[in-house]
Amino acid sequence: MTDSFDDVDLEFVPLGRTGIQTSELQFGTWRFGRTTEEGNLEITEERAHELLDAYAEAGGRYIDTADVYGGGDSERWIGDWLADRDRERYTIASKIYWQIRDGDPNSKGTNRKTVRNRIDALLDRLDTDYVDVLYIHRWDDATSTRELMKTLNGLVEDGKVHYLGASTLRPNAWKVARANAIADAHGWEPFTVLQPRYNLVDREIEGDYLEFARQRDLAVCPWSPLGQGFLTGKYSREEDVPEDSKSAESSRFRDNYLTEENFDLHDELDAVAEEVDASPAQVALAWLSHRDGVSAPIVGARTVEQLEENLAAAAVDLSDEQVERLTTAKAGPYEGL
Repeated sequence: MTDSFDDVDLEFVPLGRTGIQTSELQFGTWRFGRTTEEGNLEITEERAHELLDAYAEAGGRYIDTADVYGGGDSERWIGDWLADRDRERYTIASKIYWQIRDGDPNSKGTNRKTVRNRIDALLDRLDTDYVDVLYIHRWDDATSTRELMKTLNGLVEDGKVHYLGASTLRPNAWKVARANAIADAHGWEPFTVLQPRYNLVDREIEGDYLEFARQRDLAVCPWSPLGQGFLTGKYSREEDVPEDSKSAESSRFRDNYLTEENFDLHDELDAVAEEVDASPAQVALAWLSHRDGVSAPIVGARTVEQLEENLAAAAVDLSDEQVERLTTAKAGPYEGL
């Protein structure tokens, strides 16, 4: 396994057409303050700060969070960590959409009332005057696209947000295109950063979504780059699943990931990992970084050791032949595109 973390110095890459630079591997904080189904705190504030320290030590400068992560604790802990640092050296992204108050339907979505209230609350938790990127965490079909884009543009004009992003579970390039067409027609700020799910086994964005992003020079920063842990190599055809794994508690995970097709792909992933003396996770991340149109994957971790392993993927060099083998090991959903 590549163990050259001490030599890792994350490089900067363009964040689409925004004009700013992003770390080649972004840091996702969705585990900060998260309570498991068993009632255990997955990452404490102390551990969160250790992880942020390790990321910064490796040259990382892009921190991704959301107002629902840890019930707001993720943003608060990031804000506390930033208090002792130069805020301008870091790019901070957050997201809004999911319901935050039981019994209050107006605490969910991207209507004007919700957006304006939640931007002020998240800025207070982060203890900052602005976020560099504000994502809509999902699309709100109950709010008109015109209202959404006008409201988001107001946040940019107020200086509370620099750039706009859209996060998604399923490909929806047409929604981004429609929103940006409305914004362009009115001289409003468009979406310039996209955050879809994308990895070696989840290939839904290949085709229209990824091609649209490339054509419009929109940044693509994939979440779940390791397929919810499947691509780390911890699962096997022959052995029972680990008791502390997602598959032990999720039939959906088993049905979506623990398939013969995916294990066949993992065989190729393991072979390439052996060839380059890296872990399967590092090779999976390196593959993403080689994909045309991908700006920077978002990595996360429970421990500093896991984070260091993931960040060391930046030092993994894959040949064109190895990238092609990995790409063709599982057919994408849109053959010929």
